[in-house]
Amino acid sequence: MRLRNPINLPVRPMYLLLVFVPASLAAELLHQETAVFITSALAIVPLAALLGEATEQLAIRLGPQRGGLLNATLGNLTELIVGFFLVAAGDVAILKATLIGSIVGNLLLVLGLSFAVGGLYHKSMTFNPRTASVHASSLLLAVAGLVVPAMLVFGSSVGSTAREAVSVFVAIVLMSLYLAALAFTNITHAHLFHAPSHGETASWSTRAALIVLTVSALAVGLEADLLVNSLHSAISALHIPTAFVGLILIPVIGNAAEHASAIFFAIKNKLDITVEIAVGSSTQVAMFVAPLLVFVSLFTLHPIDFVFTGFEIGIVALATLIVTVTSRDGETNWLEGAQLLGAYMIIAVTAFFLAA
Repeated sequence: MRLRNPINLPVRPMYLLLVFVPASLAAELLHQETAVFITSALAIVPLAALLGEATEQLAIRLGPQRGGLLNATLGNLTELIVGFFLVAAGDVAILKATLIGSIVGNLLLVLGLSFAVGGLYHKSMTFNPRTASVHASSLLLAVAGLVVPAMLVFGSSVGSTAREAVSVFVAIVLMSLYLAALAFTNITHAHLFHAPSHGETASWSTRAALIVLTVSALAVGLEADLLVNSLHSAISALHIPTAFVGLILIPVIGNAAEHASAIFFAIKNKLDITVEIAVGSSTQVAMFVAPLLVFVSLFTLHPIDFVFTGFEIGIVALATLIVTVTSRDGETNWLEGAQLLGAYMIIAVTAFFLAA
C-alpha cells in the first residue's frame, strides 16, 4: 500500500508557493487590497504548475498531439476564468490587453524559454513543421480578425451596434475555423500530425490526475477572483501602468502552466508537444477564448468587441510573423529561443511606458 504519496506528486520548490493560497485568503479577510493582489498572483503560479503536472500525466496517456491540445486547453483555463471576472467587472480595456498579452506571451516568452532551455540540453531540436504551419495560418487569420474591425472603426464613424454585430460575426467565424482546424489535425488528417512515441509511461492514474486537475482549477478560480477584485487598488498603490498589467503581468501569471509543461517537454526533446502547447495555446486564445468571451459579454452590461488598439494589433502581428519564420524549417536551437525572448523583452519594456 502507498499511503504517503498515492499519486506520486513530486516535491518541487515551486510548490512551496502554495503557502500564498491561505495568505491571500487572510489578506482578503483583513481587507489589504495590495497584499491580496500580490499573494493571489503568487498563489496562481504553483496552482498552474499543478495543472501542468496533471495534464502532463494525461498527455502521456493520450499521445503527443491530443496530449498537447489538452495541455493548451487546460493551460488557458486560468485566462478564461480571469477573463470572465474581468468581463463581469467591466474592465474591458484590461481584458483586451490580457488576451493580446496571452497570445504574444505564448508565442514569444513560452516558446522562447522552451527553445532556449531545451537548446542547452540538445544541440538541435526538431518538430513537425506541419503542426506549426497549421497554427501559423490560424493565427494569421486571427490577426485579420483583429485588423478588419479596427479598420471599420478607424476608417468611418460607426455606432456601437455595428461594432458589436461585426465582432459577433468575426467571433463566429474564428470559432468555426478553430473547430475545423481541430478536426483537420485530429480526425481527417491525423496521420500527418502524429509524432512518434518516446515510450514514456504515466506515473499517475487517470483518476488521480483528474482529481488534481479539478481541485487546482477550482483554486485557480478562487485566486483569480481575488486578483481581479484587488486589481485597481493594487495598480494605484504600486504605481504599475495599467497597460503593462494587462499585456504582461496577468498573462505571465496565467501562462505559468504553459511555462512548466512546455519547458519540461523541450528538455525531454519532445518539441512536437512543446510547439502544440505554446503555439496551440495562442491559437486557442485568439480563435476560441476571445470569441467565447465576446459571447459571454453580450449577457452583461459591458459587451466587448474585436476592436483593439494599434499597438495590440501590431505586436500580435509581429509575434505571429516571427514565429512563422522561425518554425518553418521544423528545427530550432537555443539561439532562436534567445531571439524570441529578446523580441518579448522589447515588447514588455515598451508596454511599461505605454500610456494607459
